Parts: sequence; structure tokens; C-alpha cells
Amino acid sequence: MPFLELSIACKASEEARVETALNELGALCVSLLDAADAENEKAILEPGVGETPLWNDIVLLALFDAGTHEGLLLHALDAYDSGIDWAGASFRIVEDQDWERAWLDQFEPMRFGERTWIIPWHREAPPEAADGVIIRLDPGLAFGSGTHPTTALCLQWLDGLDLQGRDVLDFGCGSGILALAALKLGAASAVGVDNDPQALIATQDNAERNGVGRALQVHLPEAEPERQYPVVVANILASALIALHDTLAARTQSGGIIALSGILKGQEPEVLDAFAPHFEALTVTQLDDWIRIDGRKR
Repeated sequence: MPFLELSIACKASEEARVETALNELGALCVSLLDAADAENEKAILEPGVGETPLWNDIVLLALFDAGTHEGLLLHALDAYDSGIDWAGASFRIVEDQDWERAWLDQFEPMRFGERTWIIPWHREAPPEAADGVIIRLDPGLAFGSGTHPTTALCLQWLDGLDLQGRDVLDFGCGSGILALAALKLGAASAVGVDNDPQALIATQDNAERNGVGRALQVHLPEAEPERQYPVVVANILASALIALHDTLAARTQSGGIIALSGILKGQEPEVLDAFAPHFEALTVTQLDDWIRIDGRKR
């Protein structure tokens, strides 16, 4: 059967209020999209440790029963929370479908750097990936699949390294995409850390399905072994990076390298200030509105 879809844009600071109101007024489901990529409906951000992954500008999509009256719904939403500008909401009728399959059908093989390919399980590898490194994943908004610039920046960085025989820490692992890429690129072992138990399950499952499960360990932050690594990558939000700068520095061995991502343009000065006492040769790389910082432990 068809559904009534309500679409409304808001700031990240308003997201919780908007989503609560929609759920309280009977939304069957609520999805979040990056407003910059809402037309493509494929923006993905891996969650950070201790953080909720939200973009600055968000579009919320809520599905209601097809018989829902648009005007009455807006009136009820305004009565529930008049502090939200519900006048900006728009509606359309959408047909029932296999939503997950529709999303998967839009996901294409992607190359990062010279060698690394992320390819969904339902797609054939393109001929140009024959000599590359292939990681098989199904996309998911909760855990990330590489389409967001923060993940792409980290994949490009890993692709340019010589990882043969090295151990890698993926802090804020989400789907495990970065740990998997490191292992496929020759790393001897990888450790994934995330505060979401479901992310750890997804990471381990993805590793098993990609044939690298034995080389991967996953831990909650409080259970993570206190050891050092020659390669550390942290794709989490800038605020979390700053809060965890001492921890991430302690996990990087002397002379080891680190990549920090999840940083919006304009946030990099504060991140650089936090990590400069521990790292040298800090380099800033930008993709769209997102920043990666990488450097070497003193």
C-alpha cells in the first residue's frame, strides 16, 4: 500500500525535537539524510565513539499511513512543539516497496586511491578492479559504507600506505570498513574499537564474510587493550577527536602514523591544536566540506 511521506529540513541541534514530535504523532519510521546529499539519498557517516553522527543540516523523512490528512498532521505537530517551523514541511505519496533493496540497487562499486575497491555483495566487480583490493559490503546508514567523504578520505590514506605486516587500530570502527581495508591491503592485524555493540557485531561479521576475521579483534572502549600501534585511524567527530587526543596519542607508537577524520571545514584548527603536542608533520586534506588530518607521532 502507499504511504504519505513528510520531508522537513532542520539543523542538527533541532533533530531530536523534530524526530520526537514525528514519532509521537504516529510516524511509522523516520530516516535522516545529509541535506547536502538529500536528493541522492545516500549520505552516510560512520558513528563516532560516544557521539551521535549528525550533519549540520539534516532532512528528516517520515512515513505515515496514506490516509493521514496533511493539514491536520501539521496542525498537530505545531501543537506538540510550536518551536519548530513546520511550515517548511513538504509531502508526497510513495509506493510501498522493498526499501532496503531499493537502497542497495543504488549502491555502485567505488574505488579509493589506486587499489582499494568497495563493492556491494550483489554487484559484480568491474574489470578494472581485477588487480585491486576488494572489500565486499552492503551499505547501511547506521554503520557506513564509504560513500561519505570522511570515510573516503581515510580509505585514500590507507590505500597510499605500505601496510605489509603492520598492526592497525581503527578507533570508532562502525562497519569495520577501514579495518577491513587495512587487512586487505596487507596489514598483519587490526583492532576495531566502538562504543556501539551492534557496530562491533557488524565489524566482526563483515570481517568474517571478507575472509579476514582471524586477523581482526573488536572491543568496546572500556575493554580495549592498552597497547600501541604503528598505524592509527580515527573517523569520528571533531569534538570526540579533541576529547580523546590523549588516548589516541597513547595508542600510537613513537614514529607511528595517525589519520583523523570526521572533521568539518573550519573545525581543523582546534583539532590541530589538540594533536600538535604529540604529532609532527600534520597535514590537512580536504574533500568537499570535510577534512582529514594526518601526521607522525613524535
